[in-house]
Amino acid sequence: MSDGPITDLDRPRMPRGIRLFNFAMAPLVSRFVSLEPRRLMVAARKHTGLSDFGGDDFVEPLSVLVDSLEREAGLSALGRASTRALLVQLLSSRLLIERLVAGHPEILDEPLERPLVIAGLPRTGTTHLHNLLAADSGFRRLPYWESLEPVAPPSEARAADPAAGRRRRAARSIAFLDYAMPLFTRMHEFELEAPHEEIQLLALSFSTMLFEASYRVPSYRDWYMSKDQVFAYRYLAKTLRVLQWLRGPRRWLLKSPQHLEQFAALAAVFPDAAVVQTHRDPAAVALSLSTMIAYGRRMQHSRTSARETARYWVPRVDGMLRASIAGRGSLSAAQVYDLHFEEFMADRRSVVLGVFEFAGREITPELSAAVDRHLGDNPRGKHGRVDYSLSQLGLEENELRRSFAFYEDRFGVSRERLPV
Repeated sequence: MSDGPITDLDRPRMPRGIRLFNFAMAPLVSRFVSLEPRRLMVAARKHTGLSDFGGDDFVEPLSVLVDSLEREAGLSALGRASTRALLVQLLSSRLLIERLVAGHPEILDEPLERPLVIAGLPRTGTTHLHNLLAADSGFRRLPYWESLEPVAPPSEARAADPAAGRRRRAARSIAFLDYAMPLFTRMHEFELEAPHEEIQLLALSFSTMLFEASYRVPSYRDWYMSKDQVFAYRYLAKTLRVLQWLRGPRRWLLKSPQHLEQFAALAAVFPDAAVVQTHRDPAAVALSLSTMIAYGRRMQHSRTSARETARYWVPRVDGMLRASIAGRGSLSAAQVYDLHFEEFMADRRSVVLGVFEFAGREITPELSAAVDRHLGDNPRGKHGRVDYSLSQLGLEENELRRSFAFYEDRFGVSRERLPV
């Protein structure tokens, strides 16, 4: 099922309630909603009653991010208010993590046993693969609600179900996303209990490509790309130790497009990781990804441009792929499993069972049945599909092909038919 191309990328038709909020609240939000880092930190301390952020290596990236948001993003009233809430929540999560570690230093001794890491560009089958691999109960996965709030706030920590409040808040955020962007689920679905990317946890260091996927922040991107990201991956490892201490088990199933350009940092912190790198026609990926991000920008920005988004993300995809090739030297050949999108779509069951074998997992009758159930319940295009258009984004196929030839040649990637 397809609804055709998205026709309002440059002039979003937002729900009436959001239009009214942006119009009526813009003066107040602009004046009273501060993104100044020190004020955000004060708000987080007040929210949690805690003070220790676990060092200050997050302050520089937070400051660079806020400066870029203020100068370059062009946030709407809703965008500014929701961004402040996000940044305060991330700071609050750091405070809660540090309190837990201070009270239980044995957390830092938790082993992180050979995580299975999916590293691939968005739109290359990574989410579907992630969900299928999560059928193995031996993996520790990160559900969406836990990715947003990894540790319960003090008021909920001693409740009979310390996750109940976090689940309710995550469910509300999903409902609001569906209200504001009803077509987004056709491109990427958010489910309360489904496994989610740990890029949300990398954001706890404020040094992650998550922010450039959500906002127009080119100067922040330049800072991020110029810095060694080992410090952010170390904090990710600390957070994973906290989460498995809280809810177990030990072997993590991870996924993020960020890992593609950070193989060296990933290997430095998780030296025994097993990595699945997904491959798909990069021209098709750039087209699909640019459309998805251009559509998502309506949530935060007062102005959106599909062509501007494509001009940003086509070279960004190019850079990520080149970084992945350069970074493969940080991993041994035995650590990496190359998975091609067209082969995965042609026989998803066989491919995912091959990944389980690569990861050293026993394929029991129960696991095989769980994979079959997920495949039966989740056909491709379950929620409908969105059509993409080169002309809508101002892209030329020949230019894309020339740009990505290095990657096609390196990995033998098959070309897909691109809609004009």
